Amino acid sequence: MTAISQFQDRMLSLGLARVSEAAALASAKLVGRGDEKAADQAAVDAMRTQLNMLDIKGRVVIGEGERDEAPMLYIGEEVGTGTGPEVDIALDPLEGTTLTAKDFPNALTVIAMAPRGSMLHAPDVYMDKLAIGPGFASDTVTMDMSPSDRVRALAKAKGCAPSDITVCVLERPRHEDMIEDIRSTGAAIRLIMDGDVAGVIHCAEAALTGIDMYMGSGGAPEGVLAASALKCMGGQIYGKLLFRNEDEIARARRAGIEDLDRVYTRDEMVTGDVIFAATGVTDGSIVKGIRTEPGWVTTETLLMRSKTGSLRRMTYRSPL
Repeated sequence: MTAISQFQDRMLSLGLARVSEAAALASAKLVGRGDEKAADQAAVDAMRTQLNMLDIKGRVVIGEGERDEAPMLYIGEEVGTGTGPEVDIALDPLEGTTLTAKDFPNALTVIAMAPRGSMLHAPDVYMDKLAIGPGFASDTVTMDMSPSDRVRALAKAKGCAPSDITVCVLERPRHEDMIEDIRSTGAAIRLIMDGDVAGVIHCAEAALTGIDMYMGSGGAPEGVLAASALKCMGGQIYGKLLFRNEDEIARARRAGIEDLDRVYTRDEMVTGDVIFAATGVTDGSIVKGIRTEPGWVTTETLLMRSKTGSLRRMTYRSPL
């Protein structure tokens, strides 16, 4: 029996939601405390504990660095009970460590699961990303276009003016020229200080979030997580790995990547069915953050399956 035929995504989805919830609850205790590392470690420990309760033969393909960087959930780590389907796992135990430490919006815990061998083993390098929501023809926007041409192309496809387009961009010095080019079209930009998985997800629900497009460079692992989300919600994402030195190139080759100039599509980053869960730590435009009231704590989780296109917003209330 193949890994794909064994992958019972419906049965595994609730367990994946519990993993995401546990990490959020653990890190929420450190919201606004100014300690990014402690918040991240709390999320990692809780996520690992819950993953090891699942009846899976899990392997982390998108994690927090190489094995020698433990005790983080490292790339190649085996998780689960060792019984059940063989699966690939992509995770970010706390997307937005700075957001959590400073009590800023849109901190999330994020995890995705797919049959073994169906997720891109993206090395821990940068990736140039471009994403739009569902309902557009393939290659409506491309990596070969300039930022301003992407805005004009999407506006044409939507039947609106470029000034009606809003682009989400990670606020970094490396994006200054791109931001200037985008703004030359009259388009608006929503700058985010962290959390580009959430930034990409915004594109899938443009009517609710006001975000039409995401572009810019960020972590390659987060690109695979974002592709997992869009595989469930619809939309397009393109990613090209960026290398700053020979060490990063060697890291890519160890991950089995030979074509260093390849532009990956959504379905090349995640080739099979995938389940995706994200739980809010701080309030955001995708999910609500942790709510604490006398005697109770409440979480909100976004749980999605690409096989059915289903999307659930789950509220979990537990006594303190």
